[in-house]
Amino acid sequence: MKQHGKKTTPSGKARIDRLVLPFQEFFEAEASGGILLLACTVIALLLANSPLAEVYGALWQTPLTIGPGAVALSKPLHLWINDGLMAVFFFVVGLEIKREILTGELASPRQAALPIAGAIGGMAVPALIYVAFNFGSADVRGWGIPMATDIAFAIGILSLMGKRAPVSLKVFLTALAIVDDLGAVLVIAIFYTSEISIISLAVGAGFLILLIAANRLGVRRPLVYALLGAGLWIAFLKSGVHATIAGVLLAMTIPSSTRITGADFIARCRLFIKEFESSDTTGGGVIGNDHQRAAVQAIETACHQVESPMQRLEHALHPWVAFVIMPVFALANAGVSLGDNATAALSHGVALGVAAGLFIGKPGHRLHHVAFHRRPRLRRERGARHGEDRHPRRIRNGRGYGMAAA
Repeated sequence: MKQHGKKTTPSGKARIDRLVLPFQEFFEAEASGGILLLACTVIALLLANSPLAEVYGALWQTPLTIGPGAVALSKPLHLWINDGLMAVFFFVVGLEIKREILTGELASPRQAALPIAGAIGGMAVPALIYVAFNFGSADVRGWGIPMATDIAFAIGILSLMGKRAPVSLKVFLTALAIVDDLGAVLVIAIFYTSEISIISLAVGAGFLILLIAANRLGVRRPLVYALLGAGLWIAFLKSGVHATIAGVLLAMTIPSSTRITGADFIARCRLFIKEFESSDTTGGGVIGNDHQRAAVQAIETACHQVESPMQRLEHALHPWVAFVIMPVFALANAGVSLGDNATAALSHGVALGVAAGLFIGKPGHRLHHVAFHRRPRLRRERGARHGEDRHPRRIRNGRGYGMAAA
């Protein structure tokens, strides 16, 4: 009698894993943040130039109130995104700046010379080009728009190339974009602040002093810095200075030291793993073994102590910035209505000045600077920075979206 094999059906957990796996792979992929950001930009442009344009515009003007009674803050949704969510973005940028200053491309004057010089010229030349296109008109005040290289767009587009993009190029571009954004933050604070409230600035300075004191006293609890940082942000919001600057200042006060060294971490983990192995006498698993649970918890504590709060926060917030904050920011700010006469809009002095500054002035200056001031270094790295990547790099260096819109 012929026996048929018993069909096995996947369990519920297996089906869920198979369903979720593509999404996990997408969000773990290096290029996914850039893809999502560009997709949201395109969606915003389509909505702003479609029959849904009024609904799209009204959505971002929806009032949102946070807080009770007299201390409540009420702002349109668009401003909550630009002043609130983008403060978190700038906080992460500030953490990256601090990390680069401590251990990265900005750790020494010699290392920092190339990205700093490239960033300064890459800000000045596009601004001058913009002024040339709009000289004598009221629009000349927008000279700060083409100055910045947006980290999210630049690294996002670079990530689309995957492993074909050399690591040296990613490190250089990241350092250059960080210096570039730091300059843009200063420009926003100095030139694009309408009215200054000295009292609010004094309150903000008080919160900043408390944050510095917490750092010096060895406070490492994120909640302390979150509460004081919220006070700093509100003070800057009320002062008239762009509130996102509070994010950068807060980042500079986050502790960067570790409680234990790498050697201590290795020694502790070896000891705890040995205890874990020696405690496995019953074979009942970790759940019923107090000694093994204690060893696991000790290893978790050691992992926490060998990593600085700065590293943990940067790692924890990066997915939120890449997959939530920047896409929402793009949806809220990239919806530029071209109107009935798109040709006239694109040929306006502002559009021409921004386009020429971003796609000609910025990459043109940087390629000139790199070619003539670091030619020996480039020869040594010519295998990593091959000529076939020149034009994509120019495009990436011509992205100042987030900083300019903020």
